[in-house]
Amino acid sequence: MSEKKMVRDAEKQAPTPQNQSLNGRLLFAIIASAFGSAFQHGYNTGVVNAPQTLIETWIGSVISDRNGGKAADQSQVTLIWAVAVAIFCFGGMIGGLSTGIVADKFGRKGGLLVSNALVVVSAALQGVSKMYSSYELIIIGRFIIGINSGLNAGLTPMYLAEISPMNLRGSVGTVYQLVVTISILISQILGLDYILGTAERWPILLALIIIPGIFMFITLPFCPESPKYTLINKKKDIEAERGLQWLRGTIEVHDEMDEMRAENEAMKVIPRVTLREMLSNPMLKTPLGISVMIMLCQQLSGINAVMFFSTKIFNMAGMSDDGAKYATLGMGTLNVIMTLISLFLVELTGRKTLLMIGFSSMFVITVMLTISLMFVVGNTIVSYLAIVLVMAFVIAFAVGPGSIPWFLVAELFNSAARPLATSIAVGVNWTANFVVGLGFLPLQGLLGSNVFLIFVVLLALFVLYVYKKVPETKNKTLEEIQMLFRQESYK
Repeated sequence: MSEKKMVRDAEKQAPTPQNQSLNGRLLFAIIASAFGSAFQHGYNTGVVNAPQTLIETWIGSVISDRNGGKAADQSQVTLIWAVAVAIFCFGGMIGGLSTGIVADKFGRKGGLLVSNALVVVSAALQGVSKMYSSYELIIIGRFIIGINSGLNAGLTPMYLAEISPMNLRGSVGTVYQLVVTISILISQILGLDYILGTAERWPILLALIIIPGIFMFITLPFCPESPKYTLINKKKDIEAERGLQWLRGTIEVHDEMDEMRAENEAMKVIPRVTLREMLSNPMLKTPLGISVMIMLCQQLSGINAVMFFSTKIFNMAGMSDDGAKYATLGMGTLNVIMTLISLFLVELTGRKTLLMIGFSSMFVITVMLTISLMFVVGNTIVSYLAIVLVMAFVIAFAVGPGSIPWFLVAELFNSAARPLATSIAVGVNWTANFVVGLGFLPLQGLLGSNVFLIFVVLLALFVLYVYKKVPETKNKTLEEIQMLFRQESYK
């Protein structure tokens, strides 16, 4: 073999600056940032389901004690519980819309640590709520942890996108949703009546959020701030290079630093990105529209409705309440497994491909589910088909629509516009989540199983939108992605 050929072969095998493998330090930073943050998002979404009856009974007893032993009105108890559940999403809206301010002022890593202080307050309030006979403490605690979760949903994908090499950006971005699904499953398991789902132990169930909060306080300070934020926002070139070297596990980061410096120089001639600029500049308006629509697609796809309706479907199939409970756990496990698989698929097939597969499959499954629910009563075969369709729906969602929206926003914008764009997109996501949470039950009471026809129409529109408007960002640099929108703005 000639010397020239050996050199060429070595160059082919050597990773490019943007084609890095996962190393121990990068993995540590991913776990430190994602576990402590995404866990709060998922756990506090699912933790209230299992102990609902127990907490409602306690709320009734608190009201009765305050009224001198007079029995509480059930409608009042239901209203208080509904507020306690929904206030989490309302807090998420506020946190999501605050992402840009926090990200710019404290940084991505710094913002996560500041937000994490809210976890301590929330855990304390919810943990002592029964001791002090105050359901108000649960409501305030869930509002505070909602703000934390909204901030996390914006800051963590931003941090993960900025510390990841280009070839791992999608896989690393998927980690946020993976931890969300894992934490939902953990909350369901811990909420079982022989673990923490008891009249005595449910305050512990609500206060356990302190554990991932402590984990973040211990681990994240060892990780560097986002090198892009350090260079572009803080103007600290040497510190940014050291942070990048730490994350890559090598001192050979010159090409990546040159790219960031070029982005920094390009941004000097661009005015500060304001909301007005974001909404008027075609180079920013187009990706913002895509980001907002993808978030709406995720929340209005029917996933929350199917998850809620699943227990009823399992009961229709003849399952006992315990059987339905374990079937729901099985569905949560399936969600985790498929999200883990999507972590590998996203870099093999691409973002747009997985979104198309996911939403198209969900559309077909929802049509079949709507039809099957019309004939499910008294028909064992159809009832079991409905169970299979529910499971298939969860798989289709986890393949792409569940994870991709969280990190796609970070891929579509440069460092100057990313915080504001993330604030808007994440705020829209939590708002849509809040609206679905409030609106589904009344619609379901009015339309019954035909409520899924609404999601059939929406999913058809979402498939069309993704096909026509969403670009593929797999293995594309920021400049290449910006070029796509620059060309679009000239049309």
